[in-house]
Amino acid sequence: MEVIDLSKIDTESKISLLRELGFDSDGEFVLKDGERVLDKVTGEEVSLEHMAILPGSVIVISDNPLSIADYLEGHDELH
Repeated sequence: MEVIDLSKIDTESKISLLRELGFDSDGEFVLKDGERVLDKVTGEEVSLEHMAILPGSVIVISDNPLSIADYLEGHDELH
C-alpha cells in the first residue's frame, strides 16, 4: 500500500480519481450522487483541497486530525 499526498495533485487529477471511485466534484467540493459529501465527524462539506481518501476504502473524509482519528479508531487493523 502506498500513501499519496493529495495536496500535490492538481485539481483535474483529483476529480478524475474521485470519479474512478464513484464520486464527483463541482470543482470545489466532493460530491456523491450530486450532493456534497459531509464529513461524518465535523459535519462539514469535504472540499477538494482538504479531502483524504483512506487506505483500503472508498471513504472520502476531511483531512483534519479529528476525522482521521475517528476513522482509525473504528479500524483497528490499520494501526
